[in-house]
Amino acid sequence: MALPLIPLKVLVNGQISHKISIADRGLQYGDGLFETIAIYKESPILYELHLKRLEAGCYRLSLPLPKRETLNKEITTLCQGISRGVLKIIVTRGVSDRGYQPQPQSQSTRILSIHPWPDYPTISSEYGIRLRVCNTPLGRNSYLAGIKHLNRLEQVLARNEWIDPGISEGLMLDSQNNIISGTMSNLFIAKNGDLQTPDLSYCGVAGVMRKFILNQALALGIMAKIQPLTLVDITRAEEIFICNSLIGLWPVRSLNNIQYPLGSLTQRLRNLISAQLFCR
Repeated sequence: MALPLIPLKVLVNGQISHKISIADRGLQYGDGLFETIAIYKESPILYELHLKRLEAGCYRLSLPLPKRETLNKEITTLCQGISRGVLKIIVTRGVSDRGYQPQPQSQSTRILSIHPWPDYPTISSEYGIRLRVCNTPLGRNSYLAGIKHLNRLEQVLARNEWIDPGISEGLMLDSQNNIISGTMSNLFIAKNGDLQTPDLSYCGVAGVMRKFILNQALALGIMAKIQPLTLVDITRAEEIFICNSLIGLWPVRSLNNIQYPLGSLTQRLRNLISAQLFCR
Protein backbone atom coordinates (compact mmCIF):
# COMPACT_ATOMS: atom_id res chain seq x y z
CA MET A 1 0.00 0.00 0.00
CA ALA A 2 1.34 3.43 -0.94
CA LEU A 3 2.42 5.68 1.92
CA PRO A 4 0.83 9.12 2.39
CA LEU A 5 2.52 11.89 0.41
CA ILE A 6 2.26 14.38 3.27
CA PRO A 7 3.77 14.06 6.75
CA LEU A 8 1.64 12.86 9.62
CA LYS A 9 2.49 15.87 11.78
CA VAL A 10 4.39 19.10 11.05
CA LEU A 11 5.63 22.05 13.09
CA VAL A 12 7.09 25.13 11.38
CA ASN A 13 8.86 27.32 13.91
CA GLY A 14 6.80 25.66 16.62
CA GLN A 15 3.42 26.16 14.93
CA ILE A 16 1.25 23.53 13.24
CA SER A 17 1.61 24.33 9.55
CA HIS A 18 2.43 22.88 6.13
CA LYS A 19 3.65 26.18 4.67
CA ILE A 20 6.92 28.09 4.40
CA SER A 21 7.71 31.30 2.52
CA ILE A 22 8.73 31.00 -1.13
CA ALA A 23 11.61 33.35 -0.18
CA ASP A 24 13.04 30.86 2.30
CA ARG A 25 16.71 30.24 1.52
CA GLY A 26 16.29 26.52 2.09
CA LEU A 27 13.94 26.45 -0.91
CA GLN A 28 15.80 29.03 -2.99
CA TYR A 29 19.37 27.84 -2.47
CA GLY A 30 19.39 24.67 -0.39
CA ASP A 31 20.81 26.86 2.36
CA GLY A 32 20.30 24.63 5.36
CA LEU A 33 20.64 21.25 7.03
CA PHE A 34 18.50 18.25 7.86
CA GLU A 35 18.44 15.19 10.08
CA THR A 36 16.40 12.03 9.55
CA ILE A 37 15.77 10.21 12.82
CA ALA A 38 14.12 6.87 13.59
CA ILE A 39 11.30 7.03 16.14
CA TYR A 40 10.67 3.94 18.24
CA LYS A 41 8.12 3.85 21.06
CA GLU A 42 7.79 7.65 21.02
CA SER A 43 11.57 8.17 21.36
CA PRO A 44 14.12 9.45 18.82
CA ILE A 45 16.86 6.86 18.30
CA LEU A 46 20.50 8.04 18.50
CA TYR A 47 19.20 11.53 19.28
CA GLU A 48 22.45 12.80 20.82
CA LEU A 49 24.49 11.79 17.78
CA HIS A 50 22.00 13.49 15.47
CA LEU A 51 22.16 16.69 17.52
CA LYS A 52 25.96 16.66 17.46
CA ARG A 53 25.95 16.42 13.66
CA LEU A 54 23.31 19.16 13.41
CA GLU A 55 25.41 21.35 15.70
CA ALA A 56 28.53 20.70 13.61
CA GLY A 57 26.61 21.57 10.44
CA CYS A 58 25.23 24.79 11.92
CA TYR A 59 28.72 25.81 12.97
CA ARG A 60 30.14 25.03 9.51
CA LEU A 61 27.41 27.01 7.71
CA SER A 62 27.21 29.79 10.34
CA LEU A 63 23.56 28.95 11.01
CA PRO A 64 21.99 29.62 14.42
CA LEU A 65 21.53 26.32 16.23
CA PRO A 66 17.98 25.77 17.50
CA LYS A 67 17.80 25.72 21.28
CA ARG A 68 17.89 22.21 22.66
CA GLU A 69 14.99 22.91 25.02
CA THR A 70 12.88 24.03 22.06
CA LEU A 71 13.75 20.96 20.00
CA ASN A 72 13.13 18.63 22.94
CA LYS A 73 9.71 20.13 23.59
CA GLU A 74 8.64 20.01 19.94
CA ILE A 75 9.97 16.49 19.40
CA THR A 76 8.17 15.24 22.50
CA THR A 77 4.93 16.76 21.21
CA LEU A 78 5.31 15.30 17.72
CA CYS A 79 6.33 11.82 18.88
CA GLN A 80 3.38 11.28 21.18
CA GLY A 81 1.53 8.17 20.07
CA ILE A 82 4.16 7.23 17.46
CA SER A 83 5.26 3.63 18.00
CA ARG A 84 7.35 3.55 14.80
CA GLY A 85 7.99 6.47 12.51
CA VAL A 86 10.48 8.92 11.05
CA LEU A 87 11.28 12.37 12.42
CA LYS A 88 12.80 14.88 10.01
CA ILE A 89 14.39 18.09 11.26
CA ILE A 90 15.16 20.85 8.74
CA VAL A 91 16.95 24.06 9.67
CA THR A 92 17.32 26.76 7.01
CA ARG A 93 18.79 30.25 7.09
CA GLY A 94 15.27 31.57 6.77
CA VAL A 95 13.68 34.23 4.59
CA SER A 96 15.78 36.83 2.78
CA ASP A 97 15.84 38.99 -0.32
CA ARG A 98 16.93 37.51 -3.65
CA GLY A 99 20.67 36.95 -3.95
CA TYR A 100 23.29 34.67 -2.49
CA GLN A 101 24.41 36.98 0.30
CA PRO A 102 22.43 36.26 3.48
CA GLN A 103 20.87 39.16 5.29
CA PRO A 104 22.54 39.90 8.62
CA GLN A 105 20.75 38.54 11.68
CA SER A 106 18.19 36.67 9.58
CA GLN A 107 15.69 34.48 11.45
CA SER A 108 16.23 30.80 10.73
CA THR A 109 13.39 28.46 9.79
CA ARG A 110 12.87 25.30 11.82
CA ILE A 111 10.71 22.49 10.38
CA LEU A 112 9.99 19.29 12.26
CA SER A 113 7.84 16.60 10.69
CA ILE A 114 6.77 13.02 11.43
CA HIS A 115 6.50 10.54 8.56
CA PRO A 116 5.33 6.91 8.30
CA TRP A 117 7.93 4.21 8.80
CA PRO A 118 9.27 3.06 5.39
CA ASP A 119 7.98 -0.24 4.09
CA TYR A 120 11.39 -1.88 3.95
CA PRO A 121 11.31 -5.60 3.10
CA THR A 122 12.42 -7.79 6.01
CA ILE A 123 14.59 -9.81 3.65
CA SER A 124 16.92 -6.81 3.19
CA SER A 125 18.03 -7.00 6.81
CA GLU A 126 17.85 -10.76 7.28
CA TYR A 127 19.29 -12.01 4.00
CA GLY A 128 20.92 -9.00 2.36
CA ILE A 129 20.70 -6.82 -0.75
CA ARG A 130 22.04 -6.33 -4.25
CA LEU A 131 24.26 -3.28 -4.74
CA ARG A 132 25.24 -1.49 -7.94
CA VAL A 133 27.87 1.12 -8.83
CA CYS A 134 26.45 4.50 -9.83
CA ASN A 135 27.75 6.63 -12.69
CA THR A 136 27.05 9.94 -10.96
CA PRO A 137 30.16 11.06 -9.06
CA LEU A 138 30.31 12.98 -5.81
CA GLY A 139 32.16 16.29 -6.05
CA ARG A 140 34.99 16.87 -3.57
CA ASN A 141 34.62 19.81 -1.19
CA SER A 142 36.17 19.36 2.23
CA TYR A 143 34.31 22.37 3.64
CA LEU A 144 30.94 20.67 3.13
CA ALA A 145 32.09 17.09 3.67
CA GLY A 146 30.43 15.12 6.45
CA ILE A 147 27.52 17.43 7.22
CA LYS A 148 23.98 16.75 6.03
CA HIS A 149 23.25 19.91 4.07
CA LEU A 150 20.19 20.34 1.89
CA ASN A 151 22.06 20.10 -1.44
CA ARG A 152 21.46 16.45 -2.40
CA LEU A 153 21.24 16.64 -6.21
CA GLU A 154 24.11 14.19 -6.65
CA GLN A 155 22.24 11.56 -4.65
CA VAL A 156 19.02 12.33 -6.52
CA LEU A 157 20.71 11.86 -9.90
CA ALA A 158 22.43 8.68 -8.75
CA ARG A 159 19.22 7.17 -7.39
CA ASN A 160 17.51 7.94 -10.68
CA GLU A 161 19.96 5.71 -12.55
CA TRP A 162 18.08 2.47 -11.90
CA ILE A 163 14.51 1.24 -11.57
CA ASP A 164 15.20 -2.46 -11.00
CA PRO A 165 13.38 -3.28 -7.72
CA GLY A 166 15.89 -6.08 -7.13
CA ILE A 167 18.65 -3.53 -6.54
CA SER A 168 18.30 -1.82 -3.18
CA GLU A 169 21.12 0.71 -3.20
CA GLY A 170 23.76 2.33 -5.39
CA LEU A 171 27.41 2.82 -4.54
CA MET A 172 28.77 6.33 -5.18
CA LEU A 173 32.39 7.22 -5.97
CA ASP A 174 34.04 10.63 -5.95
CA SER A 175 35.72 12.29 -8.94
CA GLN A 176 38.96 10.44 -8.12
CA ASN A 177 37.24 7.03 -8.06
CA ASN A 178 37.35 6.61 -4.31
CA ILE A 179 34.34 4.81 -2.85
CA ILE A 180 32.42 7.21 -0.61
CA SER A 181 28.97 5.87 0.27
CA GLY A 182 25.63 4.65 -0.99
CA THR A 183 23.01 7.10 -2.20
CA MET A 184 21.31 6.90 1.21
CA SER A 185 23.79 4.96 3.30
CA ASN A 186 27.32 4.51 4.54
CA LEU A 187 29.42 1.49 3.64
CA PHE A 188 31.62 -0.90 5.63
CA ILE A 189 33.73 -3.79 4.45
CA ALA A 190 35.16 -6.58 6.63
CA LYS A 191 38.42 -8.39 6.05
CA ASN A 192 40.39 -10.63 8.42
CA GLY A 193 38.03 -9.73 11.25
CA ASP A 194 38.58 -5.97 10.89
CA LEU A 195 36.26 -3.25 9.62
CA GLN A 196 37.04 -0.56 7.06
CA THR A 197 34.86 2.37 6.03
CA PRO A 198 35.58 5.11 3.47
CA ASP A 199 37.31 8.33 4.41
CA LEU A 200 34.76 11.17 4.18
CA SER A 201 37.20 14.08 4.47
CA TYR A 202 36.35 15.42 1.01
CA CYS A 203 32.72 14.46 0.42
CA GLY A 204 29.86 12.32 1.66
CA VAL A 205 27.66 12.36 4.75
CA ALA A 206 29.14 11.14 8.02
CA GLY A 207 26.18 9.02 9.03
CA VAL A 208 24.92 8.71 12.59
CA MET A 209 24.62 4.92 12.32
CA ARG A 210 28.15 4.82 10.90
CA LYS A 211 29.34 6.67 14.02
CA PHE A 212 27.39 4.29 16.27
CA ILE A 213 28.97 1.25 14.59
CA LEU A 214 32.46 2.73 14.88
CA ASN A 215 31.85 3.36 18.58
CA GLN A 216 30.52 -0.16 19.14
CA ALA A 217 33.43 -1.71 17.25
CA LEU A 218 35.84 0.10 19.57
CA ALA A 219 33.95 -1.12 22.64
CA LEU A 220 33.96 -4.70 21.31
CA GLY A 221 37.64 -4.69 20.49
CA ILE A 222 37.05 -4.84 16.73
CA MET A 223 39.64 -2.94 14.70
CA ALA A 224 37.81 -0.32 12.60
CA LYS A 225 39.73 1.85 10.15
CA ILE A 226 38.60 4.99 8.32
CA GLN A 227 40.60 5.07 5.10
CA PRO A 228 40.35 5.61 1.35
CA LEU A 229 38.72 2.64 -0.40
CA THR A 230 38.45 1.73 -4.06
CA LEU A 231 36.51 -0.81 -6.07
CA VAL A 232 39.54 -3.09 -5.87
CA ASP A 233 39.18 -3.10 -2.07
CA ILE A 234 35.53 -4.04 -2.48
CA THR A 235 36.38 -7.02 -4.67
CA ARG A 236 38.76 -8.29 -1.99
CA ALA A 237 36.34 -7.82 0.91
CA GLU A 238 35.07 -10.84 2.82
CA GLU A 239 31.88 -9.10 4.00
CA ILE A 240 30.11 -5.88 3.01
CA PHE A 241 27.24 -4.03 4.64
CA ILE A 242 25.55 -0.65 4.41
CA CYS A 243 23.91 1.32 7.20
CA ASN A 244 21.88 4.39 8.05
CA SER A 245 19.70 5.58 10.92
CA LEU A 246 16.51 4.04 9.47
CA ILE A 247 17.60 0.74 7.93
CA GLY A 248 20.06 -0.02 10.69
CA LEU A 249 22.36 -2.47 8.89
CA TRP A 250 21.79 -4.32 5.63
CA PRO A 251 24.24 -7.00 4.49
CA VAL A 252 25.37 -6.75 0.86
CA ARG A 253 25.13 -10.12 -0.88
CA SER A 254 26.13 -9.05 -4.39
CA LEU A 255 27.81 -6.18 -6.22
CA ASN A 256 27.77 -6.46 -10.00
CA ASN A 257 28.82 -10.11 -10.52
CA ILE A 258 30.54 -10.62 -7.16
CA GLN A 259 28.77 -12.60 -4.45
CA TYR A 260 29.38 -12.06 -0.73
CA PRO A 261 28.43 -14.26 2.23
CA LEU A 262 26.32 -13.21 5.17
CA GLY A 263 29.35 -13.08 7.42
CA SER A 264 29.60 -13.48 11.17
CA LEU A 265 30.86 -9.95 11.84
CA THR A 266 28.00 -8.44 9.86
CA GLN A 267 25.47 -10.59 11.71
CA ARG A 268 27.01 -9.72 15.07
CA LEU A 269 26.75 -5.98 14.43
CA ARG A 270 23.27 -6.26 12.97
CA ASN A 271 22.03 -8.11 16.04
CA LEU A 272 23.74 -5.59 18.32
CA ILE A 273 21.99 -2.67 16.59
CA SER A 274 18.62 -4.40 16.90
CA ALA A 275 19.16 -5.28 20.56
CA GLN A 276 20.52 -1.92 21.70
CA LEU A 277 18.32 0.43 19.70
CA PHE A 278 15.05 -1.32 18.86
CA CYS A 279 14.37 -3.85 21.62
CA ARG A 280 13.33 -1.59 24.49
